[in-house]
Formats: sequence, C-alpha cells, structure tokens
Amino acid sequence: MIPRTIFSSDHELFRDSVRKFLEQEAVPYHHQWEKDGHVDRALWSKAGEAGMLCSHVPEEYGGMAADFLYSTVVIEEIGRLGLTGIGFSLHSDIVAPYILHYGSEAQKQHYLPKLVSGEMITAIAMTEPGAGSDLQGVKTSAVLDGDEYVINGSKTFITNGWLADLVIVVAKTDPKAGAKGTSLFLVEANTPGFSKGKRLEKVGMKAQDTSELFFQDVRVPKENLLGQPGMGFAYLMQELPQERLTVGIGALASAEAALQWTLDYTRERKAFGKAVADFQNTRFKLAEMATEIQVGRVFVDRCLELHLQRKLDVPTAAMLKYWGTDLQCKVLDECVQLHGGYGYMWEYPVARAWADARVQRIYAGTNEIMKEIIARSLV
Repeated sequence: MIPRTIFSSDHELFRDSVRKFLEQEAVPYHHQWEKDGHVDRALWSKAGEAGMLCSHVPEEYGGMAADFLYSTVVIEEIGRLGLTGIGFSLHSDIVAPYILHYGSEAQKQHYLPKLVSGEMITAIAMTEPGAGSDLQGVKTSAVLDGDEYVINGSKTFITNGWLADLVIVVAKTDPKAGAKGTSLFLVEANTPGFSKGKRLEKVGMKAQDTSELFFQDVRVPKENLLGQPGMGFAYLMQELPQERLTVGIGALASAEAALQWTLDYTRERKAFGKAVADFQNTRFKLAEMATEIQVGRVFVDRCLELHLQRKLDVPTAAMLKYWGTDLQCKVLDECVQLHGGYGYMWEYPVARAWADARVQRIYAGTNEIMKEIIARSLV
C-alpha cells in the first residue's frame, strides 16, 4: 500500500497515546453510553488532561499551538474504534476555531482555556426544523434591545447539544438583509430562557448526545456577539471547509476499520468447508474496497497538505466530503454483506458502524449540496 508521509514521529507518538487513552477510557464504556444516549461527561475532562482537545489553540489560551494533524490523529483513532458518540472534533475543530478566529480578546481569554481543559463542552446551533443545508433560511432571531440582544427561536439535530455548556447560535439580526443579516452569538447553557429538549433518538450514533435547543426571550449582552454583526454567514462559509475535511477524515478511517474487521471475519468464518475469504466473490469485493479506500486515503492526505498550507478551497473540501462519505457507506454496506447475518447484529462493530455511517452523507451539508457547490465552481 502507498505509505503515508504527512505525519512526523511526534504525530505518531501522539497517535499511540490517543489510541491507548481511547482503548482504556472509552472502548469499555461505549456500549453503555449508547444506551444512555450520551458519553460520560468525565471523559471530556480526561481528554483535556491528555491534550486531546483543541490542540491547535495558542499557548496563551492554554493550548499546544499544534498543527491540524494532531486533530487528524484524534479523528482517525475515534473513527477506527467506532467511537461515534465522542463529539471531540466538533468541539475542537469546528466551535473553537470560530472563537479563535472571530472572537474578541476577552472572549478568547474567557472561553478557550475552558475548551482546552474540557471544563466547558461546546456545540454550534445552525440547523432548525425548517432550515438545514440552506443556512440562509434560518428563522431564529436576535433583536438588539439597549445593551442586550434578545434571541428567540429553536434549533434541532445539535451535536453535543445535551451536554453543551456553551453554544454558538446562528441567528438573524436583520431578516431583510438575506445572508448579510445573519450573526453569531455565544450563549451559555445557564442563560435564562435557554432550554434543551429531549435527546433525539437516532438510527445510529446512539451514544452521541444530539438534542433540540430552545430560545425564549434569551437575553445576552452585546459582548456575546461573535465577530461583527451581519457577518455570520460569511464566517460560516469560511469555516465550513475544515468541517467538511473532518467529516472526510472520519469517513476514511471508518471505512479502513470496517475493511479490517471484514478481513478478520472472512478469514475465520467457514462456509462449505472453506474460509469465506477463499471464495472468489469475497476476494474480489475485498480487492475493490481496498483499492477504493487507498484512492480515498491519498485524496484525504493531499487535502490535509493543502489545508496545512491554507490552500484547501471550498469545492475541493466539498468533493472530499461527498465522495468520502459515499465511499464510507458503500464500504460499510459491502462489509455487512460479507459478514452475513452476523453483520446485522448490534453486537458486531460492523453493524453499528453501518448504522452510524448513514448520517455522514447528510450533515455538514448534504452530499447533494456538495455536488451543487462543485458544479458552481465548474460552470
């Protein structure tokens, strides 16, 4: 197979520590977390102590000022172990960058150290019952009243929503201005008028706390505005390539893990007097998956190189997100088939990974939206 060359020895040492941490602190408990509908909050503090959260944050705010490959390692190891309940990447690689890039110095000093340590868990509230991939359709409003903004509206499908202590809320400050009327706000969970609905019961990713959020006359000081008023949509567009990169990274890691589980299973499972892996159909399916995963791995690593150089553009990130998640779902479906009836049993990791994978083609912008983004760049 084509060797990966983007990681240094320091990255690989970090990978070893992350893998050991997850095998000790998460793997034995994930099944129970699936029943609970959320991971243990203590995992976040332990991860913070282990340097697994917001490693890219500058040292003056408590981070390690590490490059994005450290985040990549965390995403890949979580993906390989099928620990889909753990929302570290959304916290570290999606929410934290908004505060770091657009927040005031006071906001950075107040929040970033708590994100790094795991003292605060974060979420970003974009999606609404009537607005998903179309972020311009957001109805949640934020009206300036003296020195405060008053927020009203509701959000749904919010990852980390149940455990979140701090939420970035996407709201309309000028409904008549279209995209230019959207702003971002930092809202803490204990703010009066802010409530959390039930944890949503999903087909997969059962250990991930996905929740509804409600805002009823929620008052926040003007200082809680993130960045400039009316710039929210522009900020979202600037940060989405990294979000879609993280989805692509996780997709390939999941596909690689599923292939390995299936290799192990088909070597051991007997049918008609020989190993399932000895049948030509099985061997061809394994060969096809291995080839496509290798193609995807090279693409992911090239996108990572571009991202480290700040050259990963929106269409390329969209390509990775759509193609990588389509591949993930294709591989998982083939792997379930090769497991036979056992592939449909929840106790087998391939079954849970198959159920978990399906949403990857929906969130962070549906794959249909990704194709539209790519097409616009072409024509």
